[in-house]
Amino acid sequence: MMSILKLLLALSLALGLVPRVSAQDNWPQKPIRLLLGFPAGGGSDIVARLVAKSLGDRIGQNVVVDNKPGAGGNIATEMLVRAPGDGYTLLLVPSGHASGAAMKKSLPFDPIKDLAWVSTITTYPLAFTVAPNSPIKSYADLIQKAKAEPNKYTYSSVGIGTAMHLAAEWAFGDANVQVTHIPFKGGTGPLTELLAGRLDVMVDTMTLTASLLKDQRVRAIAVTSAPGGSPVQGIPAIADQYPGVVFESWLGIAAPASTPPELVERMNKEIRAVLNQEDVKQRLISLGGSPNASSSNEFKTRVEKDIRSLKKVIQDKKIELE
Repeated sequence: MMSILKLLLALSLALGLVPRVSAQDNWPQKPIRLLLGFPAGGGSDIVARLVAKSLGDRIGQNVVVDNKPGAGGNIATEMLVRAPGDGYTLLLVPSGHASGAAMKKSLPFDPIKDLAWVSTITTYPLAFTVAPNSPIKSYADLIQKAKAEPNKYTYSSVGIGTAMHLAAEWAFGDANVQVTHIPFKGGTGPLTELLAGRLDVMVDTMTLTASLLKDQRVRAIAVTSAPGGSPVQGIPAIADQYPGVVFESWLGIAAPASTPPELVERMNKEIRAVLNQEDVKQRLISLGGSPNASSSNEFKTRVEKDIRSLKKVIQDKKIELE
């Protein structure tokens, strides 16, 4: 009897008499894990928890941030690509994913094909800042001084091969100047050195820099946004003088590559709705970014473009791969 019922159900599905239930229709039925490759408390962690809370409230299931720091975020990415594509394991992907893919000789995953690109969340430029009392008055002034005295002036990043390092080399390369790179391992080291006068320029994300600007602890001379400058802080863009230098950092949501396209689209729809909430918009703006949802294909295209651009910088500047 049971076999006959199964046969009748199969025939009904085949004939379209019973509606098929897709992955997106059943999602979500349990809590979702949002992996993050960095420690709690940082800028990406703040964004992850904001999105997790708002998305969870919307879909009626808890979205739990799971911090898995290490290897520049690659530990979390490896966990994602090995997870089932059922919509219950996601990853908050930083733009460092692109710089890491450009800098590494090899990776244990394909940085494009092994992820399903759901949507970007926020985009924000990198900021070039100086101490409040610095004799460097503007980006044009920095370039003029650097041309007069090559390698005298210094800039910081949070490590060799990071987006900050590569974007700065891109910018200074377009201006045909030599500014000495001083890499740090994150933390407060760059700011301490900047304020002590032992570092000339600090290059970091706007998410970190926004609060420093608000407290007037640093002074911004340029951002890496498109011509017209930062829409959030009103800082002039490097691209106003050197149109080719445009680089935006980003944070987005990715799923395992095996995730069905209709489920990726369903998650994209929910994230778009979250980013349309006024409280979420204002919080992301306060963190120095711009709320910026995208289609899955737009997100993938952005990552591919960033990897190509940064690989060119590495080749042009003869930076050794890791």
